[in-house]
Amino acid sequence: MEPKKHEMPSQAPEIRAHNFDEVALGYTAEIAVEEAKRCLECKNQPCVSSCPVNISIPEFISHIKEADFEGAYKVITRTSSLPAVCGRVCPQETQCESKCTMGIKFEPVGIGRLERFVADWHNENIKEDPEMPKKNGHRVAIVGSGPSGLTCAGDLAKKGYDVTVFEALHKAGGVLVYGIPEFRLPKAIVQKEVDGLSKLGVDFETDVVIGKTLTIDEIFDMGYEAVFIGSGAGLPNFMRIPGESLKGVYSANEFLTRSNLMKAYRDDPTTPIRKGGNVAVVGGGNVAMDAARTALRLGADNVYIVYRRSMDELPARKEEVEHAQEEGIQFKLLNNPVEIIGYENPDDKKDPHNGDVTAIRCIKMELGEPDAKGRRRPVPVEGSEFDIPVDTVVIAIGTSPNPLIKKTTKGLEVNEKGGIVVNECGLTSRDGVYAGGDAVTGAATVISAMGAGKTAAAAIDEYLSNK
Repeated sequence: MEPKKHEMPSQAPEIRAHNFDEVALGYTAEIAVEEAKRCLECKNQPCVSSCPVNISIPEFISHIKEADFEGAYKVITRTSSLPAVCGRVCPQETQCESKCTMGIKFEPVGIGRLERFVADWHNENIKEDPEMPKKNGHRVAIVGSGPSGLTCAGDLAKKGYDVTVFEALHKAGGVLVYGIPEFRLPKAIVQKEVDGLSKLGVDFETDVVIGKTLTIDEIFDMGYEAVFIGSGAGLPNFMRIPGESLKGVYSANEFLTRSNLMKAYRDDPTTPIRKGGNVAVVGGGNVAMDAARTALRLGADNVYIVYRRSMDELPARKEEVEHAQEEGIQFKLLNNPVEIIGYENPDDKKDPHNGDVTAIRCIKMELGEPDAKGRRRPVPVEGSEFDIPVDTVVIAIGTSPNPLIKKTTKGLEVNEKGGIVVNECGLTSRDGVYAGGDAVTGAATVISAMGAGKTAAAAIDEYLSNK
């Protein structure tokens, strides 16, 4: 029994730092079979209980051991609508793999890597379209085509519902297409998943902003019997420090959307983005890593991650942090921005908050007592301010649910952070209106959003069956 999981083949750092091709190359069939043999097929299956969509993990891995890759795919897709996506971006290390029995003494089984392999094998080798489910005569609307919306749509379509997904942007996929870079999640993979849902009968209507183009009430007037809101958390948070309105300051949402969805990395982009020079990315999560690594690929000379805590408290996935370090991203830890400085004319320094960014001013931090979440609270060191010369600043400190749907939907209860209030089944304060994912929780993981979409789909099915 191999004590360590098999390494994931990947591009060399010095090569991948200059292209948008996928970093991880995926297991070969031979490596996948060998990694599968590390699974102990535990009777109590602790890994399954830690999966938000309850994939039967030992069962699909047992098929891989026998080189029955399509059989493994069928097991996964009994409960997951997006296996090729989850195999790439799901934080398995804190979910299924964290409970793997092998992980008690050795490294856990590479569950995510195996899931990705199976999904990719299916997409490359199986060309048959799924069987169209028999329609049951009921109509359901989905708001948003991100992971929660796609999952809810897929589960309902398989049960025969006539499902329409309304997407605000011009391309379906939500955060999977506008938020996650190509080098982590190729857009062809997302499109393949969307196409699979279309073949199940799901209708995708793009360029429809719910709350502007249509309201929730108007959707019901169109004959839909239930609505699932999976509109995500697209409202960026800012630090509210001087200089955030300077030219060259972006939210991570804008920066990544321009690059990922609008293809700003091309030589003749329709929505250009600032490239080159020195870039500071404020934040320590996965979005911050995505923004920093994107800036590097866009031609930045130096890219800095500015984070107010230490490496031990960094919330980003370990794999993403390691990839960023290998590619040359510089980590300015235990530092907190207090001001962004810029001048319309560098020789005329009368107004430091006018014109283009020239520097980000930080104060050094030290860790004090733990906060409510158990993380040690950062405390500023008096008199330790210093400047980092930069041309671009990207703020990646989180997002909140967009208030548009709340403002245009009567009787929809939200919490103090703007998240839609739901019960354990995803039901909101409006009859027939369900919600899940980031629109409820605020920014979280793809797999947790999928779990919420799955829960809501089951509740909608029960609701309409009883109705």
